[in-house]
Amino acid sequence: MSKSKDKYKRPSWDEYFLEVADLVSRRATCIRRRVGAVLVKDKKILATGYNGAPSGLKHCIETGCIRQKLKIPSGQRHELCRGLHAEQNVLLQAALYGISTRGSTLYVTNQPCIICSKMLINAGIKEIVIADGYPDELAKEFLRKAKIKVRTK
Repeated sequence: MSKSKDKYKRPSWDEYFLEVADLVSRRATCIRRRVGAVLVKDKKILATGYNGAPSGLKHCIETGCIRQKLKIPSGQRHELCRGLHAEQNVLLQAALYGISTRGSTLYVTNQPCIICSKMLINAGIKEIVIADGYPDELAKEFLRKAKIKVRTK
């Protein structure tokens, strides 16, 4: 390929939406992991979300991390956290604006945990494209049993 063609090479849709998810993750306020999520249908962005404390509450970058203080390993005891996950926030944003999630694809920087996986199943998500893994085998099993296609890019 010539240099001029390389200069104008367009990203694939997966590359494009995962790059948007990465950009969204930069808004995250979690000290331990920054995650971004983009909900897409028919190549259109429906909603975005990142992990952080609920609206109007202080973020972990201000208060410190409860999970770090208690030495909780990654992938365990999700209820002991000030923040919502990116996947939860993307579903909540869609709900706030009356956007149906049924049949959509989620692009996310990390594999969803079990709690988020259950929500995504019930939200009618048909496919999840992830950039990186996460240590939650039960989540993988639930998504497989729910017949949600999961791809890692």
